[in-house]
Amino acid sequence: MNATQRRAAAILAAAALATPLVLASPATAGQDPAAAPARDAAKLAKKLVRETTAQDAYKHLQKFQAIADSAGGHRAAGSLGHDASAAYVYTQLKKAGYDVSYQKFDFEYTETQAERASVVSPAPRTIDVKAMSYTKSTPVGGITAGLVAAPIDADGTNGCEPSDFASDTFTGKIALIKRGGCTFAVKQQNAAAAGASAALIYNNTEGILSGTLGDAASGKIPTGGLTQDEGTRLAADLAAGPVTLSVEIRQLQQIRTTNNVIAETRAGNAANTVMLGSHLDSVTAGPGINDNGSGSAGLLQTALELAKSKEKVRNKVRFAWWSAEENGLLGSQHYVDNLTALDKSEIKLYLNFDMIASPNYGLFVYDGDDSDGVGEGPGPAGSAQLERDITDYMDKKGLPHAGTDFTGRSDYGPFIEVGIPSGGTFTGAEGIKSPAEAAKFGGQAGVAYDVNYHAKGDDLKNINMTAFAANIGVIANAVGTYAHDISSLRKPVTSVPTTGGGTGGGGLHTGHDEVTG
Repeated sequence: MNATQRRAAAILAAAALATPLVLASPATAGQDPAAAPARDAAKLAKKLVRETTAQDAYKHLQKFQAIADSAGGHRAAGSLGHDASAAYVYTQLKKAGYDVSYQKFDFEYTETQAERASVVSPAPRTIDVKAMSYTKSTPVGGITAGLVAAPIDADGTNGCEPSDFASDTFTGKIALIKRGGCTFAVKQQNAAAAGASAALIYNNTEGILSGTLGDAASGKIPTGGLTQDEGTRLAADLAAGPVTLSVEIRQLQQIRTTNNVIAETRAGNAANTVMLGSHLDSVTAGPGINDNGSGSAGLLQTALELAKSKEKVRNKVRFAWWSAEENGLLGSQHYVDNLTALDKSEIKLYLNFDMIASPNYGLFVYDGDDSDGVGEGPGPAGSAQLERDITDYMDKKGLPHAGTDFTGRSDYGPFIEVGIPSGGTFTGAEGIKSPAEAAKFGGQAGVAYDVNYHAKGDDLKNINMTAFAANIGVIANAVGTYAHDISSLRKPVTSVPTTGGGTGGGGLHTGHDEVTG
């Protein structure tokens, strides 16, 4: 090569660095480049919806069931069952070509060893009771003591003020307290300060109260949750005369280590990261196949199909399988707590899928704009658009749907707290299906969406394949769309109530351990 040729080559090389070379494929030649993201998004979304099937995802549920069967019947965070579930998900994603990592953290593991209660006198009967997370334990065999009800205040609450407990009345007794007004931790702390030997807090809505005291340091006395009907009945019994109860609540508590599983595409602009998550852990009472093997399996199969497509996505797609959700959203909270300001700004959206195959299901979409006016307010800016995108897809597929409140009680909670647009779907937990919802979705009115919620029966027989398939379609469509195009997050939304039942709120997500009324 002579000097003139070398100079020409250098000029060409410099030009190549200064101006990226774009080759138009036969499929895109002559088309508007600005339209390419939307076009590619529609193409990929259609492909993923077609190829991501409930039947394939069900194979992951079978694996989760087999793991639980070999690990004491559950897959709770900090247990061998969860470790094996996380390893299975990790291995599948690694083989598919994702950048995969474990995110390790320590937490307070709890496992209930006894939860029973009964009326000793005047008329013996058994009482259903649910040990609260982080409760203190009774001795083996329990305690027997008189029952005393905290008086109801003018605002309809009780137990929130030390003055609600007279020490000479509650010393050595079991305190009966109504839910509402403050945290369960405060209620039992006030009872403990007055000398109570245990506390029973009864619900103010349907179902047995599944509560948490927040952390081990907050637990002062053995504390359990009751149904509204049982609490009301005990209060009426007390009005008629003395009542004696026998209560045994015992819980193992110890520091353990667990892992979130995080996987992301190698390609894609990290400044436009789209994120989807599901919690992988179960409660200790059962294998957790609907809660939340269903969301975990649907997300995993969608991720595998995306990898199989070999699509060079424009936006980085990140998937997460959270641990210790059942202990208070600990895995997702740990993740969000460790994000830098830049990390948070790069996550353009978060979609959560927790319980997507409930046997007596509703098809509920998180109410991003609070158009239903139920419970908490709207999500961060962009959440309304995520809700609209999901419902638009469901409308096109002829799927009925209703709104559900952003209660903050699943893994989207930490994301909305830091302003990241969030959304997702949910098929119902222990809430009761209304007649209007039965007319819309089918199934049985007056029965819980998931009668096996947080129970041993949450196994492979607890999966509704129709709901499973519908929600997997939602996941696949979202992944395919947002992997290329997030412009819909900037499009205005016209808020319209979903009329999801008598309250317009659909199936409120009241399933995971609550801290307050």
